[in-house]
This record gives sequence, C-alpha cells and structure tokens, in this order.
Amino acid sequence: MLIKRRRGWEIPEGRSTPESAWLDRRRLLKGLAAGPILAGAGVGLAGCMEEAEADQQAAAPVADPSTGLYPPKTNMRYRGERPMTTEELATTYNNFYEFGSHKNIWRASQVLPIRPWTVTFDGMVEAPKSVAIDDLLAAMGPLEERVYRHRCVEAWSMTVPWAGFPMRRLVEYAKPLGSAKYVTMQTFQNPEIASGQKQHWYPWPYVEGLTMAEATNELAFMATGIYGKPMPPQNGSPIRLVTPWKYGFKSVKSIVRFTFSDQRPVSFWEAIQASEYGFWANVNPGVAHPRWSQATEQPLGQSDRIPTLLYNGYTEYVADIYKGMNNERLFM
Repeated sequence: MLIKRRRGWEIPEGRSTPESAWLDRRRLLKGLAAGPILAGAGVGLAGCMEEAEADQQAAAPVADPSTGLYPPKTNMRYRGERPMTTEELATTYNNFYEFGSHKNIWRASQVLPIRPWTVTFDGMVEAPKSVAIDDLLAAMGPLEERVYRHRCVEAWSMTVPWAGFPMRRLVEYAKPLGSAKYVTMQTFQNPEIASGQKQHWYPWPYVEGLTMAEATNELAFMATGIYGKPMPPQNGSPIRLVTPWKYGFKSVKSIVRFTFSDQRPVSFWEAIQASEYGFWANVNPGVAHPRWSQATEQPLGQSDRIPTLLYNGYTEYVADIYKGMNNERLFM
C-alpha cells in the first residue's frame, strides 16, 4: 500500500501555533518528516519534497468564472471549534493520487483544466442529465461557508473553511428514484494530464459512494471553494465531497459523475485493499488501522498530538444513521 501516516488535533486556542511560525513551508515539512508517525510510514516527507522538486513546472491556472460567488456568507452552525489551519498548509499538503502519491502534488495538479467542466447525473434518476459546472452552481442557489474538521486516515488533520452547498440540495436537483439507495461519485479521468492515472495498478477512475441517508445528512457538503475563494485544483476543484465525520479518502475530488443505484458501490480504496479500507470509513479512535493506531492525530501546523474523537466529533449529527447496524464494519 502507498498510504502514508501522519498525525492529530483538538486543542485549546491558546495552544495553537501562530500562523507566522508556519509560513516557511520547507521548515514545516522538515518538522513533520521528523515526527514519529512518519518513521513507520515507509516514505518520509523529506523524500516527498525531493520527489516534488522533480515535478514539471505547472501551467498558469485558468481563470475561474465563479470567482464572483466568493466569499460566501458563513453558516455559524458549523464553526469547526478548533484553531483554523493556515491556508498555506491546507493548500500545499494534500493527497491527490491522480497527480502522484506524495504530499506535494499541488504543483503538478495546476494543469487540471477546470473549464469547461461537465457534471453528469445518471443511474436511477427520473431523467439522466449533464450540466456545466457554472450552470450547476447557479441552480444550487447561494453558496455558504462552513468550517469543518478534516481527519485523514493517515492520522493528520486540519480545520478549514469550505465554501459550497449542502449535498442534499444536489440530490434534490438530481431527482433520484425512490428505489435508489446509494450514490456513487466519480473523479475525472485524463492520464494525459494526471500522470498518476498512468499507474495501472490503481482502479481508475477514483470512485466513492454514500448511502442516501448519508448523502442527505445535513453535514454532507459539496465544496467548490476554500478560504473564501474558488477551490484550487489540489483541493479538488471545481467540486468535491466533504463528509467531516468520515476519513478523508471518502471525500472524492474533482467530481464529474453522480450515479444513483440500489447496489452498494465498491469504492477506490476498498477495491485496492478491502481488508484495510471499508465502505463506511467513519472516524473512530477505538478502531485501529491494521498498520497504525487511530487513537490520536497530528493537526497541520501544531506541535502536539491530540485525541481523535468518535465520528471526528460530529456524533450528534450522524450517529442515528448507523443505529441497528451492529453487523456492519462501520469503522475503517
């Protein structure tokens, strides 16, 4: 497996590291590379830095026509309740296997063409349709900002302000049939641009799935922006899923298709290694990954590890979804 491990969050505001201390990106990466969690990960961040230095120079990003929609109004119901991760860290320390398996893929991902971009709705819907991303944004109504915690399966975490709209609104727009039980989301596929997709041992394109109950939960969010601006490619432009109670690999990026079905999908990482990555992937500190503990995590930009919380601290919003499912492998 190419998954690598990092660290954790949930600390008082007074113990947060000042933003100015983390603006030197190389200093941060070297600090993380020295952390104990990287020792067992197989590939250190120092190596990732060297690998990233060899990346091709990124093309200038195409102007995003949705810029006028930002910054949206903040929804104060969702405030994160932890120190905010700096934009510098959240936009340069990323997973996006389409562009490489290291954490420094932000350079390579700048070549992703975000316009034109078409999103398709098919499967068990009243009528299949494809829509340009800007028409979809117009149909979704005003965007809003939500500050959510993000917990990676690798045991690092962050707290960021996502901009977008509730996934429930998108489901209503798609008009699925009453018999639909799941929605599968698919990332773009273009190996000429995304060099990682030339690695044929991966089951491209990247797909993820949710139950209809999860997709229509109030926390499920379609993000199109971050830090008051349109989403940069490395974070999943132009549209990605955010499910803050689940491990980060569930939050599929750069989505081009939503397919509704009565059959549970097999997601990307589940197809690669089902013994380590299940369909549900809900955060639980009491259930370890087969190769490392999930009890604590390392917030980006923080020096101390902190305890991981059940459902990433969102139990009150989502626990009812999973009642009576004792036979399901809900965590990991």
